[in-house]
Amino acid sequence: MSHPVIQIENVSKSYRIGHQSKKKHNTLRDLIAEQSRQWARKIRHPFEASLFGSSDTVEDFWALKDVSLEIQQGDRVAIIGRNGAGKSTLLKILSRITEPTRGRITIEGRVASLLEVGTGFHSELTGRENIFLNGAILGMTRQEIKRRFDEIVAFAEVDQFLDTPVKRYSSGMYVRLAFAVAAHLNPEILIVDEVLAVGDARFREKCLGKMRDVGREGKTIILVSHQMEMVTTLCEKSMLLDRGKMIRFGDTQSIIDEYLKSYVSQSVTVAERTDRKGKGGIKFTDVWLENASGEKTTNFMCGDSIVVKMRYEVKGKVPDDARFSLSIFTVTNSSVALLGNNLSGDVLRGRLSDEGVVECFIKKTPLNIGSYYYNLSIHSGQELEDWVQGAGVFEIVGGDYYGSGAMPDRDRLILIDHNWKAEEPVQRER
Repeated sequence: MSHPVIQIENVSKSYRIGHQSKKKHNTLRDLIAEQSRQWARKIRHPFEASLFGSSDTVEDFWALKDVSLEIQQGDRVAIIGRNGAGKSTLLKILSRITEPTRGRITIEGRVASLLEVGTGFHSELTGRENIFLNGAILGMTRQEIKRRFDEIVAFAEVDQFLDTPVKRYSSGMYVRLAFAVAAHLNPEILIVDEVLAVGDARFREKCLGKMRDVGREGKTIILVSHQMEMVTTLCEKSMLLDRGKMIRFGDTQSIIDEYLKSYVSQSVTVAERTDRKGKGGIKFTDVWLENASGEKTTNFMCGDSIVVKMRYEVKGKVPDDARFSLSIFTVTNSSVALLGNNLSGDVLRGRLSDEGVVECFIKKTPLNIGSYYYNLSIHSGQELEDWVQGAGVFEIVGGDYYGSGAMPDRDRLILIDHNWKAEEPVQRER
């Protein structure tokens, strides 16, 4: 029976950040007065002054706020969230690189961490020496390390450079050796950050296979990754972090769905989005989906027709060569398709006005059951006019795409209309 190996109790982490003064000194007297105040502040608070220089204000930034979680032995847990959500901070606390400001963490077992290129390695030592150093840090004897040494080197594929100082390694070599050491030196808990993105696709697949093996051995894995394919393949449970707070902990698919819906905010219209890119000469003001009956909806069956309607407005002259695009992605951030009027050969010249609606008609949606989101973009000439990431979401909820009553497994993404036949049998002479 599994038992908790990690207990996180009301953990918070704050950092002190300073803000530089933007005051202008119009006279020499103003400048002298300001310098005097800074010297007085340095005398009263010497540490704060050395840390933040001449900053006028200092504030506490909470990277984590009251996070509580219990992780069982053998759990494979992903930590999901936007940049700045507090994911890496939490991993550093779990790895004992930094201490929490408040709260307590209890860890039972040997922890191996791979957080960023260089963590845990001494740059002046060789690859061989770093393997033994890391093993010793994990509490292993020299004989235990020797038993796994050849396996580590073979996995990392750095045997030719084993006696070279690691400071001369490329980032890819560094990560290969660091992961091999972390995964093979018998940790009870393996913590991996986004650092695996440095390696090539073949090595990432190799690492994924190794982490599966570690998980099957009953070890605990904690993973941070923006590669949702890796998360869904490896992790059964996930935690959603946002601005330092834990939003929810549960099964991975439901957490990814919630993350997507928070990423594609339904409370902010396309017109109100401030995170868009482009010159803005022509821009989107609204978008919605309709079914074949003209009803607005975000739920469709496999093989349904979908009409994507995009309202736009033009600032200034109406462009003659505007190109509209729609990019579709899975919730795991895999690119599915790019649809554009230039790709379909549909010329919009002379049909646009100061404001109006452009439609993209998908005749027979070839997507399997699942959640999807889409980005919108407009180009004019060589210029990007508008780009909105995560403009909306939709669901494919079922359906009989082939008209045969048979549907493929959910892990098959694209459905392709096709037919089979057998040639007439050839009669062989006897």
